[in-house]
Amino acid sequence: MSKSNYGMSVDQLVRDLDAVVVFRHVAEGPVLSVFRSIADAESPTRRYADFVSALFETHDDLSDYLLDALAEDENAYVQAVSRGDEIPASMAACVEAELAIFQRLSDLTFDDMAAYVHRLHPARASGYLPPFASAKRDLPAAYRDRIAKIRSTGYGMYAHHNMFRLEGKEIVPILSPDTRVLSDLIGYEREKEQLLQNTRALLEGKPAANTLLYGAAGTGKSSSVKAITNELAGEGLRLLELKKSQLHDIPLIMEELRNNPLKFIIFVDDLSFQKDDDNFATLKAILEGSASVKAPNTVIYATSNRRHLIRESFADREGDDIHRNDTIQETMSLSSRFGLTILFNKPSKADYLAIVWALAEAKGIEMDPDELDREASAFAIRKGGATPRAAEQFTNALLTR
Repeated sequence: MSKSNYGMSVDQLVRDLDAVVVFRHVAEGPVLSVFRSIADAESPTRRYADFVSALFETHDDLSDYLLDALAEDENAYVQAVSRGDEIPASMAACVEAELAIFQRLSDLTFDDMAAYVHRLHPARASGYLPPFASAKRDLPAAYRDRIAKIRSTGYGMYAHHNMFRLEGKEIVPILSPDTRVLSDLIGYEREKEQLLQNTRALLEGKPAANTLLYGAAGTGKSSSVKAITNELAGEGLRLLELKKSQLHDIPLIMEELRNNPLKFIIFVDDLSFQKDDDNFATLKAILEGSASVKAPNTVIYATSNRRHLIRESFADREGDDIHRNDTIQETMSLSSRFGLTILFNKPSKADYLAIVWALAEAKGIEMDPDELDREASAFAIRKGGATPRAAEQFTNALLTR
C-alpha cells in the first residue's frame, strides 16, 4: 500500500474510533485520545511523540496495551456477561464491529505510523520519530478468551489486583499487599484447613460461613486470611479490607459487589468494641443477614484477640444477677452470630521452637541447635510471648547479623 493510501486508512481508523460506543472509555483513554488527535495537531510530529509517551507510561507494545485496556474496561457488555444476562443483538454487533476496529489499530506498526506522520508533516520527513513495538495477535480471539475466564480472572482493577481497601466510598487496590501463601506459614495446619475449606465453599457457590478468628496476638490469624486469598486468587477470590469505622458501609459494598463474577472476603482485622459502641449493633445486624444485606459472592472474616469482641471490665459484671447475665449474654451475642469460629492458641514452647527451626531452615540459617533454642526462647521473653510472629521476627534478625 502506498504512503498516501495508508494515510487515508489511518484517517478512516481515527473516524471509526470516534464512533466506538461499547469500548468508548478505551477510545477516549490517555493513549488513544492522543492518537486520534495526531491528524488535527499543529505539529503532528510532536503529537505523535505524545502518543508514544502516553503508551510508554504502561506498555511498550501497542497490541499489549490494547488487549489490557479492553480486558480492564468496565463497560455495559462485560457487566452483562458477568451477571449472566442475555446480550442484546445490537450490543453484540457493536462489540464485534469495535473489536475489528481495535484489531486494525493493533496491526499498526512503527513504520506505518512513521509514514503517516511524515505525510502529515513533510518538513520532518527525514527527522527522528520514537519507535514503539506492536506484536501480531488475534485481538478479538484474545479478548473472547479473557471474557470466557471472567469468573476466575474478573475484569477492571479486579483482574490485576487481589486485595483492596475502602477509601471514602471507593474501593481501591492495595498496591503493596502481603504476598505470602499458606506454605509460607508454619504451624496451625488444622486451623488453616478449616479456613481453607470454608473459603472453597464460597468459591464453589456453596453456603460459606462468616468466620471469626480469635486468639493471642501474633499467632497468624490475619496472615492466614491473606495467604488464603493469594492461594485462591487464580480461582476467583479477592479480599476487601475494612476498618471498624467502615462497618456501616458493608451493605452498600455488598450491593456493589453482588453482580461481580468474583468471590470476595470482606475482612476486618483486630476487631473489638468498647461498651455501647454503635459499630457493635451495626455488625450484629449485618451478621444476622437480612435479605438487603446478603450477597451470595461475599463472606465476612474478622480477627480478634477477644473471644466475645467487647472490652469488658469487672465493673461491667456488677449489679444483680439478672443485669449481670444480660451483660454477659450481650457480649456473647455478636461472636455467636459468626457461623464459624476458629481459635488460634498461643503455641507451646516446643511448638514455638519447631516454628523457629522451620523458618531457619527455609531462610538458610545455620546455627548451633542449642544456641538457636536459647536465643529464640530469650527473644520470645523479650517480645512478651512465644508466637509465630516472634519466631518470624527472630529469624529475620538472625539474617541481619
